Amino acid sequence: MIGIQIDLNKCNGCGKCVPACPFGLLETLGDKVQLKEGCTLCGSCQEACADEAILTPPVPKTDLVSDSHRGVWVFAEQWQGRLKSVAYELLSKGRDLAKNLQTELCAVCFGHNIDETSLIAHGADKIYLMDSPDFASNPEDLYTHLLVDLIRQYKPEIVIAGATALGRSFIPRVAAVLGTGLTADCTGLEIDLQNRLLLQTRPTFGGNVMATIICRTGRPQMATVRPRVFKSSVPDKGRQGQIIRLDFNKERITSRTRLISFAEDITETVKLSDADIIVSGGRGLGKPKNFKLLEELAGVLGAALGSSRPPVDEGWIPYSHQVGQSGKTVCPKLYIACGISGAFQHLVGMQTSEIIVAINDDPKAPIFEVATYGIVGDLFKVVPILIEKLKDNK
Repeated sequence: MIGIQIDLNKCNGCGKCVPACPFGLLETLGDKVQLKEGCTLCGSCQEACADEAILTPPVPKTDLVSDSHRGVWVFAEQWQGRLKSVAYELLSKGRDLAKNLQTELCAVCFGHNIDETSLIAHGADKIYLMDSPDFASNPEDLYTHLLVDLIRQYKPEIVIAGATALGRSFIPRVAAVLGTGLTADCTGLEIDLQNRLLLQTRPTFGGNVMATIICRTGRPQMATVRPRVFKSSVPDKGRQGQIIRLDFNKERITSRTRLISFAEDITETVKLSDADIIVSGGRGLGKPKNFKLLEELAGVLGAALGSSRPPVDEGWIPYSHQVGQSGKTVCPKLYIACGISGAFQHLVGMQTSEIIVAINDDPKAPIFEVATYGIVGDLFKVVPILIEKLKDNK
């Protein structure tokens, strides 16, 4: 059996399975249900069928995973000699995963003049470090070859990396070369202790469903995780660990690309991903020039300027400011949402903020369900009052 099958002898045409299909691929013709092309085998229709007339293909039997793979690895991303905050966030979560599996936590870092001791302070038991000026700008094809070689040599059980521009680009290439599974853009990681499986949770179907994915036999189990999903732990500067310095044979691997220059986004006065305070605007602003009001509020607070997706799609503000499922995930101390309704896709990117202040004239807006403080009112009246009060306090 390749796809879903409908047993016409059992099907009574009740039609309960038709609305259950999220893609609308089922229809009732006469007294039977028929399936259109495009089935993804999600199984929703099978659960809705009380007569067991819908059959899904059985899960194929697979060989047992080799016990030779052990250890949790975190790819510690850097840029121009500075480790990115996502490395510390993943080490914090990796520490929990390794503890549950009773194994070691390792960090893998390719860079130049890196302060590797900070990785140990944040939880790494061991660091595989490769230092070279060639790594300063993160050459993806070199990283792919090097990480594949390391994984084949040391056989980790789990490898996780940040779902950054770099992680989304080269980590899938690593998984493809190794012939193992990869779950991208995860927002949750847990361990099934009985089977030593990594439970990888990520939004799917446009953010309407949270799917938990496992890799039964491929090793290592690999995942990329959105930055700011996990909080980094407090560093322990007295913590001890092992640093394994690896040689880089430049002659053995040839890079096919070269970074000529890097242009910083000049519209970001405060970087969104690192900001402690973010002021975000949504469709409720009405037109692009009204973002000037939020820019003024952000300037008074020393905050970064964010946006939901609709203003970005309309061209009111650059994509680099977008917060949400298809933008950046943030976790500031204070998030002020102005004129944002609170669609699930936006909440995924900011709902872990410590304090959320929502300003919206619709008391039923979903944003109020996650807000710490809600202000029901016209943002064009509320925000100027906030700006005035903040300036008076300063």
